[in-house]
Amino acid sequence: MTGLSSGAERGRGVSPRANASPTIVLGLRSADATQEWTQALSEALPHARIVTDSADAPAADYAVLWRPQPGFFARQPGLAAVFAAGAGVDWLLTDPTLPAALPIYRIEDGGMAEQMAAYCAHEALRFHYRYDRYEAQQREGVWQEWPYVSPARCAVGVFGMGKMGEAIARALAALGFPVRGYSRSPRALVGIECFDDSHGLEPFLQGAQVLVVAAPLTPATRNLFDATRLAQLPRGAFLINVARGDLVVEEALLAALDSGALAGAALDVFRTEPLPREHRFWTHPRVRITPHVAAITVVSESARQVARRITQLGLGEVPSGLVDRSRAY
Repeated sequence: MTGLSSGAERGRGVSPRANASPTIVLGLRSADATQEWTQALSEALPHARIVTDSADAPAADYAVLWRPQPGFFARQPGLAAVFAAGAGVDWLLTDPTLPAALPIYRIEDGGMAEQMAAYCAHEALRFHYRYDRYEAQQREGVWQEWPYVSPARCAVGVFGMGKMGEAIARALAALGFPVRGYSRSPRALVGIECFDDSHGLEPFLQGAQVLVVAAPLTPATRNLFDATRLAQLPRGAFLINVARGDLVVEEALLAALDSGALAGAALDVFRTEPLPREHRFWTHPRVRITPHVAAITVVSESARQVARRITQLGLGEVPSGLVDRSRAY
């Protein structure tokens, strides 16, 4: 049997055939990431040809991308599918050069859900047990004990119940927090109070002393947490954003923090990254910042996912993880 059809052949209407010798082009942000993905894909698909995006790169069958250099799709017009090299595809869907019919696959978990659940559990526990106060007291030389409050009295709301959100919700429930989850469509999860669009967002927010934002960035979620939405949280609530910075209106969040309506925020994602040095988040006493590290792509696991899906596509099967462009995830 011959190898997979070239990009040029697919441009003439020839579909990829079952074979273990695809050409995969990498369009990644750094030389280190390119090297790591090259090694991992070579181990997962030993007979694949792995190339790096460049003006003279050969026509490829598939691409693994993370914010590639401008002109990528013009250089590779015959791709059969694209695989995002991390969580989220909002950056890809807003690329005006993205071919309209090109299938896009997202990483499902890829070792990131466990990291994100741990990050959110840490921040929720830190808020609930007043560790920020104890840290401040240490700096001031103050010895003061605060009363114990059971986690059962601190409800946590997880907005976005995909694989990441579900892992976060389960981890927090295991720590004794009452957990409510919000998803676009109805869900039923043992031990989790489930809300969806039929309930509306306000009842969900009104019962969340801690709000975890874990949904993808879509036209429906962009700027969703504005002054109106943040005001629907209980006074003194705490916000954790591990999704995308554009879900939260920064000016509204700062105003809520300044007024005391919100007790604090732990932010891992921002509208502009890296966060500009002059931004108020850096110095705000009620804001904790991390540099988009709540869930770092585990390349070995992610490469195995890509390899499995390429094999399935070559066999004419339908892999999981296909992005629904109408939903933007």
